[in-house]
Amino acid sequence: PDARALLVTESDGDARRALTVLEACAVLAAAAESTELTPALVAQALQTRLPSYDKSGEQHFNLISAYHKSLRGSDPQAALYWLARMIEGGEDPLYVARRTVRFAAEDIGLADPRALQLAIAARDAYHFLGSPEGELALAEAAVYCATAPKSNRIYVAWKAALDAARSTPAAPVPLHIRNAPTDLMQDLGYGAGYKYAHDAPEGYVPQDYLPDALRERIFYEPSDFGAEKDIAKRLAWWQQLRERVAGS
Repeated sequence: PDARALLVTESDGDARRALTVLEACAVLAAAAESTELTPALVAQALQTRLPSYDKSGEQHFNLISAYHKSLRGSDPQAALYWLARMIEGGEDPLYVARRTVRFAAEDIGLADPRALQLAIAARDAYHFLGSPEGELALAEAAVYCATAPKSNRIYVAWKAALDAARSTPAAPVPLHIRNAPTDLMQDLGYGAGYKYAHDAPEGYVPQDYLPDALRERIFYEPSDFGAEKDIAKRLAWWQQLRERVAGS
């Protein structure tokens, strides 16, 4: 009864975990030529890292969802906990690393470009060090991503650009930004009228780069958070230059 109570407590409502521990107990008991299940035997079986969830089942998706949403919600405490739960449960750390890289690109983006760099560095560090040393790099990336400014504007912009590409798959490249390696192409107007941005004092020359069907289309709009504030300022300045040229 004492061994059964310990098994119930340590399994924490997870039947798979209970069965896994029980199977380990049977192996240990057989090695000791015993048929008795004791608390000591259960404790010995529990010393081995045991999956606390099915890595291809509901718990797998529940925990990675909790991790991702904790990062998005800027809660480093919860992010660390769910990361630890997955690692202790036997999840592939490189799977968690891939999801962290995805998060940095999707939910932080250009609000803090270093987040993606750090997430990739954490993946490489784990790949180089393995467990347990490499797990610290994953924890570092989790805390950084959780505490970074958030923006999904790149994610939104990319979806919009894909939609535009699918709805206008044959929109021609404007002549002035086409490559013109042959005399015939030059005679046809390829590259004609192209303005070299570096020749302008501001390093910027207003001209059209999108096809006519998509002229003035806006895909990316920076947020007011983190580094995107500076991007917004640059875009606004370039817009002022365009308006100044158009009005002159």
